[in-house]
Amino acid sequence: MRVFITGASGFIGLALTKELVENGHTVLGLARSDTSAKLIENAGGEVLRGSLTELDSLTRGAAECDAVVHLAFIHDFSDFANGCKTDAIAIETLGAALEGTKKPIIVTSGIGLFGKNREVTEHDMPPPVSPAYPRASEHTAQALFERGINASVVRLPQVHDRSKQGLVTFLIAIAQQKGSAAYIGDGSNRYPAVHVDDCARLYRLALEKHRAGARYHAIAESGVPLKDITQTFAKRLGIPAVSISEEEAAKYFGLMAMFAGMDSTASSDITREELDWQPTGRDLLSDLRELQIPEFISNK
Repeated sequence: MRVFITGASGFIGLALTKELVENGHTVLGLARSDTSAKLIENAGGEVLRGSLTELDSLTRGAAECDAVVHLAFIHDFSDFANGCKTDAIAIETLGAALEGTKKPIIVTSGIGLFGKNREVTEHDMPPPVSPAYPRASEHTAQALFERGINASVVRLPQVHDRSKQGLVTFLIAIAQQKGSAAYIGDGSNRYPAVHVDDCARLYRLALEKHRAGARYHAIAESGVPLKDITQTFAKRLGIPAVSISEEEAAKYFGLMAMFAGMDSTASSDITREELDWQPTGRDLLSDLRELQIPEFISNK
């Protein structure tokens, strides 16, 4: 199978490119820079120059391949709404290029803000799009499916290895700047998690066993308390871990305050059974204990 991947030079995209190539598939990866192109080539993929905002490149990539995995997302929390809009337009463009074919497209979504007081399952529908959380990835994918396009969704938790940990990476950067690592209240709010290698394998299995309209959960750990996460990376960084109030959180976390207070748990029982997927990678706290300490990032 020849697979077109947006975000192929990213953290998950490179792992997926290697996973697909090692299992007999070929990859065409979208790259907007020479650096991204080189990363994709080094992982064994071919390169299509373009970006999420160059819609002709999305159409061409989808047309040239047997399947599409949409991983790219603009993680600019200062303009999150615009990033969500760009994402929805990209998904619609990719889907339109596949209309009238049986080619599968896997759209990437998140698990974080479902607002449930229980474990979220694959049967749960995504929360409605709102000004508070404008991401419409799943809703756009569902609209494609209802038009007869072979679309499905993979929902991601915090995807990690020793170098990156999803939203936790941003919390680590803030902690480095502040000189202390904070969690809100008792820190009992949770993040589900999965190792990047397990995540890449799930995408491959979802392509190979694709079911239109499916929602897959890339969940290895259903929910890791933020206090445990914060204390673990604080120890690794050599800084104190402290509890702060909800009122203090906005000032400390800034644009990340909503995500720092997020409480989410999710299961993957249905996904594991349907895809015969069993996570085997390291857990989040183990990777944080051996964190490759990122270079200090200044906001100035």
